Amino acid sequence: MLLIVGGAGYIGSHMVKYLLQKGERVVVLDNFATGHRGALAGGVLEQGDLRDPETLNRVFRAYDIECVFHFAAFIFAGESMRDPAKYYDNNVLGCLRLMEAMRQHGVSQIIFSSTAAVYGEPVEVPIPETHPQNPTNTYGETKRVMEGMLRWYGQAYGVRSMALRYFNAAGADPDGELGEDHRPEEHLIPLTLFAALGRRESISVFGTDYDTPDGSCIRDYVHVWDLCEAHYLALQRLRAGAPSDVYNLGNGQGYSVLEVIRTAEQVVGKPIPTVYAPRRSGDPARLVASSEKAQRELGWRPRYPQLETMIEHAYQWFVKHPNGYE
Repeated sequence: MLLIVGGAGYIGSHMVKYLLQKGERVVVLDNFATGHRGALAGGVLEQGDLRDPETLNRVFRAYDIECVFHFAAFIFAGESMRDPAKYYDNNVLGCLRLMEAMRQHGVSQIIFSSTAAVYGEPVEVPIPETHPQNPTNTYGETKRVMEGMLRWYGQAYGVRSMALRYFNAAGADPDGELGEDHRPEEHLIPLTLFAALGRRESISVFGTDYDTPDGSCIRDYVHVWDLCEAHYLALQRLRAGAPSDVYNLGNGQGYSVLEVIRTAEQVVGKPIPTVYAPRRSGDPARLVASSEKAQRELGWRPRYPQLETMIEHAYQWFVKHPNGYE
C-alpha cells in the first residue's frame, strides 16, 4: 500500500490517479485545508492532519504502508514571507511528525515533493542538483530543512528517500478529469487563463527590463503528468534498493512570462489583457533546471514538454470546471 499525504491537492491528486492506473493500492491522507474531495480519483481516504500523531498512528496501524509520498506542504512563497509561522508549523513540524510515525511503524521509504526554491538566486544556469542552497523565502527554507530531515533520518534510522525538486508544475490531467484549483491562485499560467476567461481583469507582468531576450523573467515549466511519471520512476528505484538521492525535475529550457502570455493567447484564440508593473523583489531573471541526472538515472523523459500543450490542458480543464471542484 502506498500512502499519499496531501493526495487531494493539485499534484497529489494527479499522482493518485497515475498510481491507480499502474495498478497500485493507494491510501490518501488529507486534511482538505487546500485539497478537494472532488479531485480524488479513487483509493482509500483517511481524513486527518499530518501534524496529529494520533491520526498518523491510526493510519500506519491500519495499512501495510510500503512507501510514503509527501505532497502536503504549503507552497506559496509570498505568503510564506507574510506568515512564516504557518509554513514552519505545517511544513517542518508536519514532516517531523510524519518521519517519526514512519520510524515508529517501520516504514523506511519516502518520496518527497521538494522545490527549486531551495536554491535561491542561481549562480549557474541550468541549475544542477549540486548548486548551493540559499533560499530567498521562508517556503524554500522550510523545504531545505525538510530535505535535511530526510538526510539525517536516513543516516540515523535507515529511511531511504527520493527528494524531487520541481521548478514550475503546470498543466492538467490529459484526460481532462483533474486540474489546478488553488484558492487563492498565485501561479502564472492559471492566472493568465483566468484573465482570458474573464475571471480576473488582467494578468500582470512584473518587470520587462531583465537581462533576457524579451526583458521578462524566464522560468522552467514541467507538466504535472510528467511529474507523476518521475515520482513513479523514483518509486521503482527505491523498490530496487537504491540509496537516497535528489533529482531536479524540469524541462531544461525556460519560457519567459511574455512567452507564456503569447502562447496562452494562441491557445484561447484572443488577446489577453496585460498590465506591466515594476519588478518584484527577489525575482531572479532566469530559473531553469538541469534534469540530466533524472533522465540518466531514473530514465525520465517528459512526454509533454511543449508549453502550448501544458496551457492547452490547463485551459480545457478551466473551461469544463469554471468553479473548480466545487
